[in-house]
Amino acid sequence: MENSTVTETRPEQSGATSPIETRNYGILSRLRSYFFFDPLIWGYTIVFGLTSIPFGFFDKNGSILHAFARAWSKTIMKTILSPMRIIGLEKIDPTKPHVYAVNHGSAFDIPVLYAYLPFQFRIVFKKELLSYPIVGGHLKRSGQVCVDQQHPARSVASIRSAFKTLRGGMPLVIFPEGGRTSDGRIQPFLPGAFFLAIKAQVDVVPIALVGTYELLPMNTYHIKPRPLEMRVGDPIATAGLTLRDLEQLSDRVRRDMSVLYGQ
Repeated sequence: MENSTVTETRPEQSGATSPIETRNYGILSRLRSYFFFDPLIWGYTIVFGLTSIPFGFFDKNGSILHAFARAWSKTIMKTILSPMRIIGLEKIDPTKPHVYAVNHGSAFDIPVLYAYLPFQFRIVFKKELLSYPIVGGHLKRSGQVCVDQQHPARSVASIRSAFKTLRGGMPLVIFPEGGRTSDGRIQPFLPGAFFLAIKAQVDVVPIALVGTYELLPMNTYHIKPRPLEMRVGDPIATAGLTLRDLEQLSDRVRRDMSVLYGQ
């Protein structure tokens, strides 16, 4: 059974505090997850993924497949009973392309972004995801960008595609940690994470997703419904920066993201 609720406090952007619930989840929560949430999410993934395949042949700019991904994500988020609070979205000028740097706490981070960012974007993802059934195919067909962030120079064709995407006005989302955190804390950023932002001279916008790690940590299928927050930081300009400034930019983004996250 679910036990008492404990309150965890994290700072908001303004310096105030925001209570985020942390609960002790028991056997009923596990049963609900394993026999209700998980099968439904896999079902949504198969249905939306397979249905989107024929549309991919006619989708010249990826907008149709983005709509499928958003519908899939909104359906998931409604199912798992985790309300979202968004802070700072008004700071974004959606008419300009940005690189959105997001902490990576959970497999739910991507559905959260698709469900709650009110504009199209493309994701820079690890090549390992291409081996996932349905998901890998969708990533390729929908114009997402596969880049080796550890060694970006090895992904010349993908970098050219990403650069063209940014210069064409399409925002990019990156997970600069390179993978999901194993302990809920923001991990060190990969050295090449902001290579594209500097090359394209576009602003970097830090985004902290709060609560997604607790919702579904690594190495479990136990989904723990809870309130979530998306905290959007101030854009960080890259105009005039060169690749020599890569580490400095990375440190600045990580610092801002850590403040947003409350770490």
